[in-house]
Amino acid sequence: MSDLLRLATAGSVDDGKSTLVGRLLYDTKSVLADQIDAVTRASVDKGLATPDLSLLVDGLRAEREQGITIDVAYRYFATPTRSFVLADTPGHVQYTRNTVSGASTAQLVILLVDARKGVIEQTRRHAAVMALLGVPRLVLAVNKIDLVDDAAGVFERISAEFAELTARLGWEADDVVAIPVSALHGDNIASRSRNTPFYDGPSLIEHLESVPVDADSSGRHSIGLRFPVQYVIRPRTAEYPDYRGYAGQVAAGVAAKGDAVVVLPSGVRTTIERIDTPDGELPAAQPGRSVTLILADDVDVSRGDTIVSAVDAPEPIDAFDATVCWLGDRPLRPGARLLLKHGTRTTQAIVGALIERFDEQNLAADPAPESLSLNDIGRISIRVADPVAADDYRVNRHTGSFLLIDPSGGNTLAAGLVGDALTAVEVGTESGA
Repeated sequence: MSDLLRLATAGSVDDGKSTLVGRLLYDTKSVLADQIDAVTRASVDKGLATPDLSLLVDGLRAEREQGITIDVAYRYFATPTRSFVLADTPGHVQYTRNTVSGASTAQLVILLVDARKGVIEQTRRHAAVMALLGVPRLVLAVNKIDLVDDAAGVFERISAEFAELTARLGWEADDVVAIPVSALHGDNIASRSRNTPFYDGPSLIEHLESVPVDADSSGRHSIGLRFPVQYVIRPRTAEYPDYRGYAGQVAAGVAAKGDAVVVLPSGVRTTIERIDTPDGELPAAQPGRSVTLILADDVDVSRGDTIVSAVDAPEPIDAFDATVCWLGDRPLRPGARLLLKHGTRTTQAIVGALIERFDEQNLAADPAPESLSLNDIGRISIRVADPVAADDYRVNRHTGSFLLIDPSGGNTLAAGLVGDALTAVEVGTESGA
């Protein structure tokens, strides 16, 4: 089991995400005493009888004034069993792009719903986004369970509706857990609460501590080395007259001394002679490790190239279908000329056909739409000027993802997944059949 879990939160406005995150930090003793004192004073000024733990995480002034979360914020906390990196994402529809960013590397997502409202439109949208991003596990936190009559019946109804939704989106039943909580009072957060006698499962923190997580959650399949070259290091000094190293981060697989590799897109074959770090040489480098590779042969390698295992080297592609979440204010239409960023390579791209738009509310496919609007999810065809060494997203999340960028302003316009990620979702016709 990994000693680090990357997770994210998602949910609609006023579902209590900030309070839940604040409660996690508070109950794991991950905040300083002076922070608690400041929150207590601010809560008293607001006329509250108990500390408003959401103030621990709503750091921006606009967030505090509006009572909402706007940007993705990363929180760090730990228990004796495991460490956690949490991406706290917004709930507003117009900030779906931030939710996509925060959940893109998550191994587990906590999706909140208000027990008084149940599964709503934004819940279904967020669940669909998590399915397309390939998030391995979900926790449904049915919050404010203390505010409803017949809490047992409400929890059972919401859990059943969500289980049906996630089954259609491709999750196995064991990968989705529902927990009734009160973030305000701490029920079922750090320990199981007597206020929910109908629930006999783990508390939220108990589940987060025990859920099995692979060390490399970048994809559902084991693949060989994928190493996008970030920078070519050539000191040209008297001490290192012939040094040529290729710096970057291992995106997938393992880089090991003596391994046969291929440089893409050129296709030149060589072997790894040495793996350098500021702390000395390594025999091997695992996913996520930033290193410098020294190759056995003097080959032409530049920033944007990818060093891959010779065993399963992908074929560089210059045309492919992809699933995208459109994040631009202006609609996407066929023929759009954009920039595509895959790994460390940025190249010109042109959008061909808009194949279909995904209706996340009805889990249906709308074929050949005229455009994709803000927050729309759809499948499109793309052609790029320079081939990219991409894997199918369902094979590996890191090497199968890309960004579409506005060439004039540099703004990110879409998050893209190579291949047809929509096949992981049970989609029918326009009517949902």
